[in-house]
Amino acid sequence: MSSNTPGHGVATGSLFVISAPSGAGKTSLVRALLESCPDMRFSVSFTTRPRRDGERDGEDYHFVTHEEFERRVAAGDFLEHARVFDNFYGTGRREVAAQLDAGQDVIVEIDWQGAQQVRRSMPESVSVFILPPSRAELERRLRGRGKDSDEVIRRRLAEAEAEMSHWREFEYLVINDDFERARDELVTLVRARCLRAATQAARHATLLRDLGVGD
Repeated sequence: MSSNTPGHGVATGSLFVISAPSGAGKTSLVRALLESCPDMRFSVSFTTRPRRDGERDGEDYHFVTHEEFERRVAAGDFLEHARVFDNFYGTGRREVAAQLDAGQDVIVEIDWQGAQQVRRSMPESVSVFILPPSRAELERRLRGRGKDSDEVIRRRLAEAEAEMSHWREFEYLVINDDFERARDELVTLVRARCLRAATQAARHATLLRDLGVGD
């Protein structure tokens, strides 16, 4: 994909924005996608939520204070940012731009609010929404975690319904009724986008000139 980005050069990488309601299996699918496409990079978000057991700063998230997050918002450091439940999340503008400028495809895993912001800044980004196969299955998955009270689950279901209403804003829709099939659909999508003529022209400009068909 060749276009202007938040960086200073011409990007040869593609930005994939993946969103889904809690319980749709987004995180597991993104992890499987990265395993299938090892050249892709995952954008590590900034967050104000407390670090959980086993999480590593800089790998799972960049954990920052509310004050630091607000400072970065004021400085325009985020490509997108949003409040999710009681915490804030944001995608680093410079970090994503550097990877795209280096020719790497990047995955951003964010909610629909963040996806709207990214599309405004980077309309050439590829947006994908993931849905569960049914409301009953979504509730089963949320309860299956065994971590939340009934009140929290009801809250999450209400939030999920509100989030799912935004699926029409996205370019692609994947239904996660069968995990392997949903993973394969994401892999196919990524590989097909990487073969678009505009993307290939940016990545193989020297070859096209040597063949006498470049700009």
